[in-house]
Amino acid sequence: MSDFSVKPVLTGDKAVLRPFTEADAEVMAEIIADPEVIRFTGPPAAELTPERLRSWYGSRSAQPDRLDLAVTDRATGELVGEVVLHEWDARARSCTFRTLIGPRGRDRGLGSEATRLVVGHGFERLGLHRIELEVYGHNARALRVYGKAGFKVEGVRREADLRDGAWVDWVLMGLLDREWAALTLTAR
Repeated sequence: MSDFSVKPVLTGDKAVLRPFTEADAEVMAEIIADPEVIRFTGPPAAELTPERLRSWYGSRSAQPDRLDLAVTDRATGELVGEVVLHEWDARARSCTFRTLIGPRGRDRGLGSEATRLVVGHGFERLGLHRIELEVYGHNARALRVYGKAGFKVEGVRREADLRDGAWVDWVLMGLLDREWAALTLTAR
């Protein structure tokens, strides 16, 4: 089991995941401000100034307890989102996963591939036992992506958040190393 201090480049057919740099802050500001991203992730807790975003994305490679990677389109190199393994528990060999994909990266398979790449890295290279996530119950696209990657629904926090005047559920999902191994064996 290693820690998260090594920031890899993970390459798929459609997407390349790479470490963030300060230069990514401007594009990520646009992605974070996208109405659909806000709808499914919530508004930022604090004002995201250009300086704050440059500092945040510029410091991601120095974090030994989490893995933040930029999702880029392999064909163009365009930054379209992020994937993150965080809330690492070394004793339990587990962490939490989150992702967001901006409008230029949607409906092209980039999010699905990015999810599989980083989850595979977590299990196969980092030796994780469990990866979990929470997703809004009304986020059908994300639920489909996570299900295709092997995540199983473990529970629902009913009406846990008020979004746009309506109560919405949080769906809790998890994936174990042995489930990932079985999926990758059947895919070969």
